Amino acid sequence: MICVPHDLKPLLNDRSSALPRSETAHRLILFFSASVLVNGARTVSGVLRLRSLIEPLNPSTFHRLFSHWRWSPRKLARIITTFIIDRFNPDGVIKVVGDETVDGHRGKKVYGKARHRDAVRSSHSHTVYRYGHKRIVLAVLIELPYTRRPFGLPVLVALYRDRKTNQAEGRTHKTPAALMCGLLATLMHWFPERKFVFSGDGAYGTHLMSRFAYRHRKQLSLVSKIVANASLFEPPPKSRGNRVGRPRVKGKSLPAPCEVVAKKKKGKKLRVHWYGGGWRNVEVITGTGHWFKSGKGLVQMKSSNTMAEDGTSKRRSKKCESTSVWKRRAAGIGKRSCGWRPACSCCTRL
Repeated sequence: MICVPHDLKPLLNDRSSALPRSETAHRLILFFSASVLVNGARTVSGVLRLRSLIEPLNPSTFHRLFSHWRWSPRKLARIITTFIIDRFNPDGVIKVVGDETVDGHRGKKVYGKARHRDAVRSSHSHTVYRYGHKRIVLAVLIELPYTRRPFGLPVLVALYRDRKTNQAEGRTHKTPAALMCGLLATLMHWFPERKFVFSGDGAYGTHLMSRFAYRHRKQLSLVSKIVANASLFEPPPKSRGNRVGRPRVKGKSLPAPCEVVAKKKKGKKLRVHWYGGGWRNVEVITGTGHWFKSGKGLVQMKSSNTMAEDGTSKRRSKKCESTSVWKRRAAGIGKRSCGWRPACSCCTRL
């Protein structure tokens, strides 16, 4: 038998109560306990090989646990998320991060398989494609006293389907940013009294994500990268009198983030957390405006350009990305746990 640690018993008991049958709960708990100890890829066959060393079993019963499942993964995800937040972040702002991962899975009968760009093996000049599944992952950041960098614990995952698959099944096509909006909406629905700060790379610095964050600005803050030449405008002026024609949707044009940086030679000096742990001195140049997209309207935002000093040489990094923060009071969050580049780190406080 597997000896379950005392701290994990409440989590396993809650998972058992969410399953319809006691036999299913027993198999899932055994599978979950063995998956923590397995080395290498955590496949069903790999976990069962480890379980067979502890006690005899029938592998088909565990394979049917996932192929003929009658339980709700969403309920289990809510139980795990509640356990993580109550234990590691009982109060204050909850920091979450999101990213997409591609795993190779070839075969003619693999559902949801498509050709995706492999971000690990690709570069700016060379693109490597990989056939398999793309999953959109939302993780909760936790900080432990004996570590230098926070850990990202995945709590929600969505499978990205290409446009061809969605058209064949009569489903509306959703981009990775749209799927991430759905995961964030689920998380905010589970915890309506908590506030979240979401951080993602440039794939989630879209106008869609910004509109979603602005609609939920009382509960959600968005920190991401945007293009350096984003179209920023002032809010439209109020109409006076009986003016003929439709009302204006945007005001006077404002300088783009790259133009703001070019005009200012020095920025505000801060000491922030950096990628991989530790601290670094940076210069921050900020600007405000309303991001405009035709047919979608304006979104209030604040852009922050971070320039890092390289050690003792006081050399500014050439890769100075534009970072956007939606919400008036956004807590600083360093993208140091999910493998983003150092030049994209954002620790701005508004």
